[in-house]
Amino acid sequence: MDVLKKVPVSEQDPKVRATNFEEVCLGYTMDEAMEEASRCLNCKNAQCVKGCPVSINIPGFVAAVKDGDMAKAYEVISESSALPAVCGRVCPQESQCEGKCIRGIKGEAVSIGKLERFTADWARENGIKPQGCDAKNGHKVAVVGSGPAGLTCAGDLAKLGYDVTIFEALHEAGGVLVYGIPEFRLPKSKVVAAEVENVKSLGVKIETNVIIGRSITIDELMEKEGFEAVFIGSGAGLPRFMGIPGEQAKGVFSANEFLTRNNLMKAFKEGYDTPIARGKKVVVVGGGNVAMDAARTALRLGAEVHIVYRRSEEELPARVEEVHHAKEEGVIFDLLQNPTEILVDENGCVNGVRIIKMELGEPDESGRRSPIEIPGSEYEIEADTVIMSLGTSPNPLISATTKGLDVNRRGCIICEDDGATSKEAVYAGGDAVTGAATVILAMGAGKAAAKGIHEYFQNK
Repeated sequence: MDVLKKVPVSEQDPKVRATNFEEVCLGYTMDEAMEEASRCLNCKNAQCVKGCPVSINIPGFVAAVKDGDMAKAYEVISESSALPAVCGRVCPQESQCEGKCIRGIKGEAVSIGKLERFTADWARENGIKPQGCDAKNGHKVAVVGSGPAGLTCAGDLAKLGYDVTIFEALHEAGGVLVYGIPEFRLPKSKVVAAEVENVKSLGVKIETNVIIGRSITIDELMEKEGFEAVFIGSGAGLPRFMGIPGEQAKGVFSANEFLTRNNLMKAFKEGYDTPIARGKKVVVVGGGNVAMDAARTALRLGAEVHIVYRRSEEELPARVEEVHHAKEEGVIFDLLQNPTEILVDENGCVNGVRIIKMELGEPDESGRRSPIEIPGSEYEIEADTVIMSLGTSPNPLISATTKGLDVNRRGCIICEDDGATSKEAVYAGGDAVTGAATVILAMGAGKAAAKGIHEYFQNK
């Protein structure tokens, strides 16, 4: 065994997986997990924990995996994380826990994410549930949204004895975990539904098909329904567009709509009455993880797919693993290029995209070099479908129907580090506060808000 190298993890062959929606990564076996865990140095001052937004005791659970004590490993993880099987699959570990791993200085970091995934999968397969709270404390809290922020906040509050109800706008719980992330990265029935059931096993109630701001307002929840505090974890589902000619054409989607139809409404399965554009030539505009998800989904539906991104590969915001997988599967990357117009035929349908080439100038406020158009470099490519993946912002419905709730110019809810908003007993976190970000950051915000709500009640 080479302790400087990670134990390789099995994956579906790229040519095979590009034609199906089954999970790409197959995960570790028990022997592989124990071998990988043995690479951990068990640092006294564990930097990996500092890199984890929910502060999992990583050395503790990894040591248990090394010993083959999977029940103990899951117990350690579930003390801090409500969604370990999810995080083990979709967290950007390379820039968080694994990015801080001391083993990574002279070799490859320990595969913390793959070990977390293995532990959570083992627990699910063996019927192990997180530990709840026997005694209720008499306080009633509402959580808006059943995505990673809402599930985490609800789970943590339930463990503290609160009577918690989650209100979800869609017909299925899970938020972005069910509508946004594709099946081949995050299986819905096997993984997401099981994690939601784990939260419910703590005593959390979930009401679906309830649109806060339409079905009932936050003020009504507090004044008429007896909820003493509210956490808003409603995400950021309002898509952004470029404002270029042709964006209203048939065949132009936001990545949100495209992925929601495919993931939550099972449009990829034959026999489901949830149509989706199965384009032959698809252009995805953007370079983040959502763009990779949309591109790889379109590929699996039978299209030739181009990702058009205005910066170079070094500036791609998507995870390195996702870019690597997309390339392996056959997605074409048109970098340092940007759409200027979507071409439309006489029937109002997408008929191509006009693109201009770019070069990089000085860094912008994010630290990335600003793309600059190259005059006279425009050209056209064929396309019958365009998917815009340019980020999202919060839907203004909640803020517009809640008295005294302050938002910034982007429509994001303003709150303190503990999630406290301008309205007493109303807390917020996740994408509703930050705009589109990662699952684990939303979880971290949900955890902070649960602590803030608990302190609020203790200080009343």
